[in-house]
Amino acid sequence: MNLFLRPAPAGRVFTVLIALLVTLLPGASAGAAKVSATTANTATVYFSTTSTDWSAYNLHWAPAGGAWTTAPGVGMEAGCAGWVKGTVDLGAATAWQATFNNGSGTWDNNGGSNYQLGTGVVTVKDGVVAHSDPCADEPSPEGNAATVYYETTSVSWSTYNLHWGPAGGAWTTAPGIGLEAGCTGWVKRTVDLGSATTWQATFNNGNGTWDNNNGANYQLGAGINTVRAGTATKSADDPCAAADPDTTAPSAPGNVGAAATGTSIVLTWDAATDDTGVTGYQITRTGGTAGTSVISATSTVFSDTGLEEGTAYVYTVKALDAAGNLSAASAEAQATTGDQPEQGTGTPLGGDPRKDPIYFVLTARFYDGDSSNNRGGSQHVKSGNAANNDPMFRGDFKGLVEKLDYIKGLGMSAVWVTPVVLNRSDYDYHGYHGYDFYKVDPRLESAGASYQDLIDAAHAKGMKIYQDVVYNHSSRWGAKDLFTPTVYGVRDSQWSWYYDQLQDGFEYDGLTVEPVSGKSYYNGDLWSTAEPSGNTCLNWGVPTGGKSPEGYTIYNCQWPSPTSGMFPASLYHQCWIGNWEGEDSRSCWLHEDLADLNTENAQVQNYLIGAYNKYIDMGVDGFRVDTAVHIPRVTWNRRFLPAIQERVTQQFGAEKAKDFFVFGEVAAFVNDKWNRGSVNHSAQFFTWKERREYSADDEVAAIEQFDYENGMGTGNQPTSTNAFLDGNSYHAPDHSKFSGMNIIDMRMHMNFGDASNAFHNGKDSDDSTNDATYNVVYVDSHDYGPNKSSERYTGGTDAWAENMSLMWTFRGIPTLYYGSEIEFQKGQKIDCGPSCPLATTGRAYYGDKVEGTVTASDFGVVDSASGAVATTLDSALVKHVQRLNLIRRAVPALQMGQYSTDGISGNMAFKRRFTDSSAGVDSFALVTVTDGATYSNIPNGTYKDAVTGDVKTVTNGTLTVAAPGKGNLRAYVLDLGGANAAPGKIGANGPYLK
Repeated sequence: MNLFLRPAPAGRVFTVLIALLVTLLPGASAGAAKVSATTANTATVYFSTTSTDWSAYNLHWAPAGGAWTTAPGVGMEAGCAGWVKGTVDLGAATAWQATFNNGSGTWDNNGGSNYQLGTGVVTVKDGVVAHSDPCADEPSPEGNAATVYYETTSVSWSTYNLHWGPAGGAWTTAPGIGLEAGCTGWVKRTVDLGSATTWQATFNNGNGTWDNNNGANYQLGAGINTVRAGTATKSADDPCAAADPDTTAPSAPGNVGAAATGTSIVLTWDAATDDTGVTGYQITRTGGTAGTSVISATSTVFSDTGLEEGTAYVYTVKALDAAGNLSAASAEAQATTGDQPEQGTGTPLGGDPRKDPIYFVLTARFYDGDSSNNRGGSQHVKSGNAANNDPMFRGDFKGLVEKLDYIKGLGMSAVWVTPVVLNRSDYDYHGYHGYDFYKVDPRLESAGASYQDLIDAAHAKGMKIYQDVVYNHSSRWGAKDLFTPTVYGVRDSQWSWYYDQLQDGFEYDGLTVEPVSGKSYYNGDLWSTAEPSGNTCLNWGVPTGGKSPEGYTIYNCQWPSPTSGMFPASLYHQCWIGNWEGEDSRSCWLHEDLADLNTENAQVQNYLIGAYNKYIDMGVDGFRVDTAVHIPRVTWNRRFLPAIQERVTQQFGAEKAKDFFVFGEVAAFVNDKWNRGSVNHSAQFFTWKERREYSADDEVAAIEQFDYENGMGTGNQPTSTNAFLDGNSYHAPDHSKFSGMNIIDMRMHMNFGDASNAFHNGKDSDDSTNDATYNVVYVDSHDYGPNKSSERYTGGTDAWAENMSLMWTFRGIPTLYYGSEIEFQKGQKIDCGPSCPLATTGRAYYGDKVEGTVTASDFGVVDSASGAVATTLDSALVKHVQRLNLIRRAVPALQMGQYSTDGISGNMAFKRRFTDSSAGVDSFALVTVTDGATYSNIPNGTYKDAVTGDVKTVTNGTLTVAAPGKGNLRAYVLDLGGANAAPGKIGANGPYLK
């Protein structure tokens, strides 16, 4: 075996040499270890023993251009704990190479490459060469000794050095002295402080990377100190001390309940307690042909799906701690499944989400496939909807299924649907007032058109479903099976028209009409003529002095309030928001209809995790997260995002989990990069993992994170090059610090009054986003138009075309709010609640525009259409978006590419590239929107425009493009041959792309 890279001496017989080896124990002979006593160029090498555990250590070396020692070399002497050393005389040489061995045939020869070393002090540890004396400043017994433990999990260096100085004394010579292995996750060093009792320190990897406490140095004391994730602790406990074994089992879970719906059973229980903490639960299910099964769960809610029909199941639950201690079993809970499954189980499509343009629909306002589930609610007449025969709940899943070909015909391959959970408020068609998070709202479903049917139908057409989800708040009525108030207010003679008489046994579901009141929006279970027993609301029934719009007396507790005592502090926050960029934006109510959940509470977390696991199991392809900014990033990163990944992985595997697309609404309605200077309230902030540890208590951690990041400020936030080309080259993105949440591009949205503003402002934030190529980009939505406009976009058809041309070619995922493809309701107020008819708003019913039949054989390809939908499909912007989708699908660089504007003159001009060597993909494109551009220092070769088919040959690294005109664009694709050949002209000329 060739152990090192040098010619073997002539006639050398390796077996004979091994027999003649003289093995020297470390420290056995100082003379043997000292290779030379001359004073020419010398070098001392320290070799770490922590990962080798040899009984002898030999240094086999040669100066640059000189002869090697005779194998196995010379013995090394003891240095300090964890190190041996050897000093060599290099003569005139200033460099040398070395290998190490145990004298018995086991070598460390740097993987066959030898270690390349220089003069002075050198260390070799775990294959890494560094420059520091790991044995300097060993403490003397008469001084004040101090030990520092440095945590390694947050930095992951290969070498750790301590650079320090006692109070009033001199510092070590940089980079300091080597740190030794402590225990898993820690390195340590003991120093002699002499007469000092305090000292200061910094840490580094020996190669220029430092942790110096942001320039303030770490202040330490005598005894044991720890430095962990930027926090120094004096008089600390030894993190490597052996802990007493945990032999205490958790308490048994209490109040286990089981409720069946179809062939699904939802199991709930109270959290168990433990002296060190519960890490999970073990569920034992008995029943059906499978007999007894044991299931793992991490929350206190479990959705058991796909069970047998008409079958009784019995459950018990045990709690588990980190040491593996298992509690006693809970009391049994039993439920019997129904005859028909309510939900099936689909499978997410997977695949890179950047390939899929998104169409955003308010399901209840898109298309009415089944009029029997239409409901107007308590505001039907007052809003003016009744006069238009336009109930708020009008569109449904059946209608959406019927019009999937319309959406596919536009070229869109992902559909973002508003929240599907059962809602409860006076005006709740939009879905953001969740009441029963475990139940799909019946006003959206029909026979043969359940939510599962929609998911399955979309997948059959190659289309993804992104479900809008709400973690921040429930409805004003609370959340069923978590907490619902016993009572709100007084039902007297004035209010009896509105607040119904209690009907025992009737359960609200939004659809079923309560027979006595004749209402589907029955609310008699929450109002009382007399103060009920157990009331917690303060000053119940006392008039406030105010009057309702009808002139009725308003009493305390008449409406929900966080300060009234209606909601328990453990589950709901207890204040009204005062500062939208303050800490209270995560811990206070936004509106009386949005009861703010205490998401730092484990019971709330488990309720939400269990609920959304149900929809993951159904096969949705991703979540759009509502009001994400009102939950601390540390809570997302600790609890909800890992739970999503865990469930998708468990159900569908790691690849599908990687592609499960989560994008958050971090509402920052300002035009600057950082939301009024608050990093905690800026969209890009939520794309990052935590960079330090916080309290184990989630509520304390939320405040700690807010204060820490605010203190760090905008100039000290993480940065990324993931969206940017390296010159003309694509580079592998680094997602190691990605939180798991992507974002809606609020910066571009706010500036889309003009496409050029959106482009320049948007890319200004990309260096502080983990990977802006995943940003969800839209012009307007169900809430706002550009620049926080309250009207649907009304910039004109040419401007819409220009916006679309930019969205479909620049980084990010283009997204259309329903109807924008025909400027639907342009200039209309987007939302005015029940104070005006929906028909006059940006949330108007779209069904009239898509009546008729349509079939699409591919994305952006309509085979046939008749009726009103044919007219809609013939509009200028529809033709435009169809061709944009055809072009984007044909050019990988426009879907997933990194970009650059370097070396480019032009307004909205950029170059993009995507390379995937494993798939044989390399795509490079030059894009300009509306205006002309010149590209310098680009690869030579043949470029073909995907819009016109024009061919340009570049021989001097420069390409110039004339201005294509408003809304038009040019996309010159480099012809790389074979599978990466430029496609040339894609699609037929239209009103804008020509």
